[in-house]
Amino acid sequence: MTGATGNMGKKVLVSGGAGFIGSHIVDRLIKRSDMDRLVVVDNFWTGVRENLEHIDDPRLHFVEADIETFETDERFDEVIHLASPASPPWYMREPVRTIKANLMGALNCVDKLVPGGRISFASTSEVYGDPLITPQPESYRGQVDCTGPRSSYDESKRCTESLLFELKRTTGIDIRIVRLFNVYGPRTRPDDGRAVSNFLSQALTTGELTVYGGGEQSRSWGYVDDIVDALERYFWLDDIAYPGPLNVGNDREIPVIDIAKYIVELVPGARLKMCPPIPQDPTNRRPDLTLCRQTLPGWEAKVGYEEGIRRTLQWFAEKVMKGASTNAPTPVRLSDEVSEEEPRLAVGSN
Repeated sequence: MTGATGNMGKKVLVSGGAGFIGSHIVDRLIKRSDMDRLVVVDNFWTGVRENLEHIDDPRLHFVEADIETFETDERFDEVIHLASPASPPWYMREPVRTIKANLMGALNCVDKLVPGGRISFASTSEVYGDPLITPQPESYRGQVDCTGPRSSYDESKRCTESLLFELKRTTGIDIRIVRLFNVYGPRTRPDDGRAVSNFLSQALTTGELTVYGGGEQSRSWGYVDDIVDALERYFWLDDIAYPGPLNVGNDREIPVIDIAKYIVELVPGARLKMCPPIPQDPTNRRPDLTLCRQTLPGWEAKVGYEEGIRRTLQWFAEKVMKGASTNAPTPVRLSDEVSEEEPRLAVGSN
């Protein structure tokens, strides 16, 4: 197969391509006419085989492996590094594995590039920690607890950003780094454990939505279609020189409890259950999108949380009816009332 110009088309590698966002990225990549081969690497830690089963394209080749130990003699024109859990219940249970997926995975991805190739990396708004300013611009250095319960995720993302920017400085590597704010939508695991997926799974099963603290902690909820529109343009579609970091998200800031109440309105019989707050749960998240709007002119997060949640609820209902697991793993949560030998458990609201 050849590219549209008659020359050999590009080879692209995606780590974490069976995951929530990764599978949507794969859908967009398959539409490219300048690509001859797409290799997707996923170990199904949080990815799901079903997310890719609808794709019937001879250019797609799947490899079940950890990205940090993935081996191949192939070299790729583009690598998109997405492999990492993004939900506190998942990364808190296996912090070493989380750090390896991000940092060692990035090192391995860089080794798989052709000279002059590009690596795109999905970083996170968690690099801002519990922010003292809002909205958060890319220039804000954040307030992250480097030894706290969320540090395996926060710091491995920050360190991977550092790695890639230092490689750009010392070797001239082509990079794209995006900082994603809260993303939700179809193909999120029903047992993912973050706020929207947790609320929807609970509403459709027990009917009891667990809200931690007063629920006033705010997030900027980006529907997956909008977010992937931006990633497609930034990672490969538009002619962009800016390496990042680039905030991508919805800058409409909504408290967690408003999301829970809206879902209660949509699902008859659903109700709220107020629970003690979770340590170091960030109080707010809102992206400053000034750079994003300059880099991706015309892009906006258009789907409001009301419409996005209705679409996601429909998808979740189909999965729950088919018997999907809705029991999210719970991270160890230490409180003042218990010792380290007797941890109390809770699900995060990231």
